[in-house]
Amino acid sequence: IPVFILAGLLVHFVFLVSIFDIYFSSPLVHGMTPQQTPLPPPAKRLVLFVADGLRADSLYELNSNGTPRAPYLRSILENNGSWGISHTRVPTESRPGHVALIAGFYEDVSAVAKGWKENPVEFDSVFNESKYTWSWGSPDILPMFAKGATGDHVYTFCYAAESEDFGAEDAAKLDKWVFDHVKSFFNSSRSNQTLFSALNEEKVVLFLHLLGIDTNGHAHRPNSREYQENIKQVDEGVKEIASLVDNFYGNDGKTAFILTSDHGMTDWGSHGAGHPSETLTPLIVWGAGINYPQKVTSQFFEDNFLKEWKLENLKRLDVNQADIAPLMASLIGVPFPLNSVGTLPLEYLNSSAHFKAESMFTNAVQILEQFKVKMSQKKKTTLPFLFTPFKPLSDSEQINLLRKIRHYIQQQKYDEAVSLCKTLINLALEGLSYYHTYDRLFLGLSIAVGFVGWTTYVILVIIKAHTNLIKTVPVNEKKSAVLFYSFASAGMIIAFFLMIQTCPWTYYVYCLLPVPVWYAVVREIPVIQDLATNVLSLPISQSIGFLLIGILGIEILVFSFFYRSALTVGLLVFAGWPVITQLWIQAKTRALIWTLLCVLLAIFPLMPVVGREPNIPLVIAAGLLTLVISSFFLYKELASLCKSENKYRDKEDLKVYFYQMFSVALSTYVVSSTHDSLKNKQGLPVMNQIISWMTLVSSPVLLLLSPTFLFQRLFSILLSLMSTYLLLSTGYEALFPLALFGLMFVWINMEQEALQHYGLSLKPKLAVFNFTYAMDITQFRQLHLDDVRRSFFFVFFIVTAFFGTGNIASINSFDPASVYCFLTVFSPFTMGGLLLLKVAIPFVLVSCAFEAVQVTTQLSSKSLFLIVLVISDIMALHFFFLVKDYGSWLDIGTSISHYVLVMSLTIFMMVMNGLAQLLTTQRLGLLRRTKHHS
Repeated sequence: IPVFILAGLLVHFVFLVSIFDIYFSSPLVHGMTPQQTPLPPPAKRLVLFVADGLRADSLYELNSNGTPRAPYLRSILENNGSWGISHTRVPTESRPGHVALIAGFYEDVSAVAKGWKENPVEFDSVFNESKYTWSWGSPDILPMFAKGATGDHVYTFCYAAESEDFGAEDAAKLDKWVFDHVKSFFNSSRSNQTLFSALNEEKVVLFLHLLGIDTNGHAHRPNSREYQENIKQVDEGVKEIASLVDNFYGNDGKTAFILTSDHGMTDWGSHGAGHPSETLTPLIVWGAGINYPQKVTSQFFEDNFLKEWKLENLKRLDVNQADIAPLMASLIGVPFPLNSVGTLPLEYLNSSAHFKAESMFTNAVQILEQFKVKMSQKKKTTLPFLFTPFKPLSDSEQINLLRKIRHYIQQQKYDEAVSLCKTLINLALEGLSYYHTYDRLFLGLSIAVGFVGWTTYVILVIIKAHTNLIKTVPVNEKKSAVLFYSFASAGMIIAFFLMIQTCPWTYYVYCLLPVPVWYAVVREIPVIQDLATNVLSLPISQSIGFLLIGILGIEILVFSFFYRSALTVGLLVFAGWPVITQLWIQAKTRALIWTLLCVLLAIFPLMPVVGREPNIPLVIAAGLLTLVISSFFLYKELASLCKSENKYRDKEDLKVYFYQMFSVALSTYVVSSTHDSLKNKQGLPVMNQIISWMTLVSSPVLLLLSPTFLFQRLFSILLSLMSTYLLLSTGYEALFPLALFGLMFVWINMEQEALQHYGLSLKPKLAVFNFTYAMDITQFRQLHLDDVRRSFFFVFFIVTAFFGTGNIASINSFDPASVYCFLTVFSPFTMGGLLLLKVAIPFVLVSCAFEAVQVTTQLSSKSLFLIVLVISDIMALHFFFLVKDYGSWLDIGTSISHYVLVMSLTIFMMVMNGLAQLLTTQRLGLLRRTKHHS
């Protein structure tokens, strides 16, 4: 079996990694020549303000009394410059947003692993192409542009990372820091000749990254007074800096100013997903080379913002976020960033038609360069007779288009030249995408064939080793040798084909994996024949019935990933299970409690996603409810203790429960006082922080001190996990583990009834059942059809544990408030780790209950686990074909997360199975003092 487990892990690892190779490899190519507009640029220098986390509507909206929120910027867009909305893409995080703004491309998924901080791939940026760039702001953002720059001309000034504190009195001080440092920088340059002359060069960029608005939005929500006050302070700061720069250069009219944001924010203070409040950011541009406000009588946009903002008569110019990079490059006359895919927004420019046409031509050639490099790379790794080029942009077509554009520019037909440039840009971007996804179908089919083979093989293993369905057949040596050689030669032919095409090594893995998997399946032909005879001997209606129920069950699971309400449907069906199977006749009370708890749990998937509106009273209620339940449990334990022989031993055991109850009470108090303290802007109290971390560390230890009798140990697991879960809760989700655990508790009892109902074994006395001994003495039985239902219940409960209180997007754009009891200073990995712990706690409850079900129904965990493996693999195959890399960015992100989740679920369940065994069977010996009575 270890070989089987290793093979399983390897196969699943390959399936999991394949999606990133097939759908999400880095789109960047290297080896292009820089492209620069030949005409003199309108500006010598550029000042870029990025107000992190600023929503478009928050800036453009008027206050309730009709005054603008940002008076200076409002006067700019009404009198001096151009404005619009910059549309960002998912993930709406700071790093991808800044990469799109400054380097002009949308970052690939590989940056997630670096917490959106470091450079997973080297890239070119406007800063790198400039003569000098000075930047001020957050240590999370600035270093990545300095690190990727060639030479030593990008300078950064950052505050300490600890300043980014969500619990701080006022995060606007981060922006004040930036403005003050810029002022002192210009003052010091008057006495520093080197710096003074550097500042007076051309192609200079000044970048001010303003993080206060984002931090205030996370801490207090975007509709708060703090967020809106911060916008006002930024407005005043921008006004001061603009006037300082103009005075420093003697109002020479050669400075361009851009104010925008990297992403917006939802009403509940998160970002990362694709809600319009996250993807719509403001863009205001003024100064050298920029168009003055254009008056219009009417303009059409699908949204109704213009009316709300009272800006119907000023032309709104919308752009994609990556279009801002080429705009900056053409304003100061530097080469366009090499990997930029943005299109220059000409309507912002106030320059000659000739300059616009030349700039657009440069833009088109720069994107075409990337297309050529991508095409030559693909050509190198494909056999000539198998290579299908991108027809709309063949070599002759490229030459033809470039010649036409040049000709139009020479004849001063600038509008025709510009429109042809746009056509060329669109074709080149389509072509880039075509070559980027060139091998997708071929690799996808390889993986799918491997998937189907593996699932078939696991089903055969279950039938062969764990059921009485078939008799063993002697192996025909001659046949198996022929089989082996034919599969080996097929593998060699595939490898040879890949070798001629100099394919990457990962392609060998994906294409050769199906060979051994299908070899293992074909070797079991006699088993398949036996199985077919068995199935055909059943009544046809019965076979079809089982098949339909199986398909329906799996489809409900798949649906629940998209619509949480599918879980409600499933739970309501579960509620009727005792009635359908006549179980309720032999255990009326249990069946009734089971039905009630199923209905109660079915309410959670219908609730809104966690984190929208914090509701601390509910968390406190959950803590108190846990204490009430545990008091009842302790009362029953004490009652049984009075009848017990070994009173001393049992008293020692009960102490553990008192400690755990005290821990739950303490957690409830900490949650309440922390949120009060943050509300009053007093930050996170140090004592609370210490208690939170100590609870996190001590709760598993207390758990392992409790007795290993079935219900006692399970109850101890609940108390331990609840004390940590309460600290991570902000609303109704604190009640979820209680409802889930109640159902698990009844499930263990119901499975005993089912065993008796089908006459599979005698009913063990659950009250005195001990996990530790169960592992040694249980005589494992063979699988029965009802065990497939058991495994399905487990998978269903695992999915419910995950989606019961949220969905993928709620993890992607999680609410930092969940971790405020532990820390308030921004730290993506610690916060992410705590969030994953919160997600894992309901999993642990379900896994421990399933462990109890396995042990009490006398099943080897291996056989049940194999059925679970088949169910999750069939789900994974669904999601493999549902992965998208087009459509809205939210869809793309969700489709990856679904697949990764189901694939990790299998690996994760192995880990959970091991963890559940540890938590249920192990016991620490700290309390094992013995007393001798003479």
